[in-house]
Amino acid sequence: MRLTTRHALVVAALALTGVTSAAPLAFASGDGGYGSVDCIQTPSAACDIAAGTRPNRPTLNGQQPIGTYDDSTATESEFGCRYVPVDYPAPSGPSPEPGGWFMVLCSPDGKDPDSHGPVWVPAGASTPPTLSPEQVAQMARKQLRLPAPAITASPSGTQLVHLPTWLWLSAGWTDSAATASVPGVSVTATATPVTVSWSMGDGTIVTCTGPGTRYQADADPKASSPDCGHTYRRSSAREPGQAFAVSATVHWTVSWSGAGQSGTFPDLTTTNSTTLRVAESHALNNGSR
Repeated sequence: MRLTTRHALVVAALALTGVTSAAPLAFASGDGGYGSVDCIQTPSAACDIAAGTRPNRPTLNGQQPIGTYDDSTATESEFGCRYVPVDYPAPSGPSPEPGGWFMVLCSPDGKDPDSHGPVWVPAGASTPPTLSPEQVAQMARKQLRLPAPAITASPSGTQLVHLPTWLWLSAGWTDSAATASVPGVSVTATATPVTVSWSMGDGTIVTCTGPGTRYQADADPKASSPDCGHTYRRSSAREPGQAFAVSATVHWTVSWSGAGQSGTFPDLTTTNSTTLRVAESHALNNGSR
């Protein structure tokens, strides 16, 4: 009988090799389908923001440092920013007016605050100085929630040696944006996926410039993906669990704009993993010699 689908090709191969099951695709955990567990920043730090703890209020020789801005009575912005005096000198020479240096502590996600600054607060100031666009951009970046890549392959179960495997992401390839605002400044940070690197478990790395193309049932079962795929040259029989460990890592660029300024942040990555079992087919010779 003529085989017309990729599934039929694999089923026939499994019958010949004795393979009866395949490992299912695994998906990254995370609230609401987001990859906060596996979302990492290059080279370090989670991109699902982990804010630091608030430092103790410093003193200088037992006294509060120069400056009269009292963070204990400060009016908080919508992100809960507070100003805490610090006891070190100006980072770039003396100030032209009396005052003091303050760290800005903001809690944009309701967790422990993250620090920004230092900023100079003139003596006797009754209102907090406006944060710079760069500082607000950091707050916006901390609101980014990048979706986890959802790995999909065709054939949908066990792969076949010498039969092209199609690879694509069924989720996890879409821009993500977040906006932060303080009085007078509003900034939006945007993460954009640019490439996805597939580690195929057999020593091969496949880099694709898009999410990949979904295999259609009416396509040639022996055709290769037009933009993202791999062909295994050996079976996974000798691998742990008789399957190749496969991962997909999406690389994101992160930019920000607002208040008439713009900039970029270090790239981010999101990663997901699964296992693929690869069987080896054996030719049948039903003809006579």
